[in-house]
Amino acid sequence: MPSSPVAPTSPPSRGEDREQRDSELVADDNDDADSSIGEESTRDSLTSIRSSILAFHEENGRTYHSMSAGKYFLPNDEDEINRLDLQHQIFRLTFDDQICLCPKKKGAKRVLDLGTGTGIWAIEYADEHPEAEVVGVDLSPVQPEFVPPNCVFEIDDLEKDWTWSKPFDFIFSRFMTGSFADNGAIIKKAFDQLEPGGYFEAQDMAVPFGCDDGTLTTDSDLWTWCLWLMQAMEAFGRPLTAAQKWKELMEAAGFEDVVEEVYKWPTNGWARSPHYKRLGQWVLYDMDQVMEPAILAPMTRSLGWTREEAIVLAARARAVLRDPRVHAYWPIHVVYGRKPLHARAPKDA
Repeated sequence: MPSSPVAPTSPPSRGEDREQRDSELVADDNDDADSSIGEESTRDSLTSIRSSILAFHEENGRTYHSMSAGKYFLPNDEDEINRLDLQHQIFRLTFDDQICLCPKKKGAKRVLDLGTGTGIWAIEYADEHPEAEVVGVDLSPVQPEFVPPNCVFEIDDLEKDWTWSKPFDFIFSRFMTGSFADNGAIIKKAFDQLEPGGYFEAQDMAVPFGCDDGTLTTDSDLWTWCLWLMQAMEAFGRPLTAAQKWKELMEAAGFEDVVEEVYKWPTNGWARSPHYKRLGQWVLYDMDQVMEPAILAPMTRSLGWTREEAIVLAARARAVLRDPRVHAYWPIHVVYGRKPLHARAPKDA
């Protein structure tokens, strides 16, 4: 069985000239405590609300958000926080040190980060663009206390009504597949919340895996893990289909000039190209940590599996994930579009 991955000794390099990389992804030939309200004061009420939000839900040895408990399938504990911060650096490597690709990577005035998680994207955008006001929203209050003065975080459920009175000119979403019961409704909210000419960008991972040479077979434990996860999330009412549908849904909502780019994240260091080999090593360290929690809640909540059964499936899948003879990759979709500057005239009946 392949050994467990260890963290690479140096962080992903940034700013590498993309034209100098191999033109395609090719395998390497060398395979190896509750608060009481007391007085009916606003202050006491807010204290009680904050206490309930911070009382995380515990399940199968991990902690999860308490606001709208049960909606999101991944945990919010320290292990997951560390993993998400690492994953952000993998995106940096993927995009030549950029954190977004649409024209609002520069010049945005008011920015909304959907499902901000640890807040690292919002914080870095705020640092790089001190003229912009950045708002990050999540179900879990796991963001740091000390942030740039132009960055704020709000704890809220994005599937409920959006109550911002002031529009944004850039709305951003990353890895939100499986987060919403109706992705189209979220896109409609984003469209309505943007000012004319504003941009929405979504970055997401698609499933199932990609593989261009047949080394990932349908009887593989990794493929089986993926199919069970997809089935469980479908039963959970939050299917893992957002990545492939962002472009279609954005165009249906009225966005124009919608652009879609698809990147490949090798599952481990199997690639020949130095860039993809390094990327794969970091992706393996990231994804190896999420194989178990990704399937744990969906399988036990939706399909009635035991915790032990889910852990065994994840362990078998991880063995394949680490195998350099299996040349699989995670498809990463980046889709962005612009809200028209002028409202379109209604079509004749």
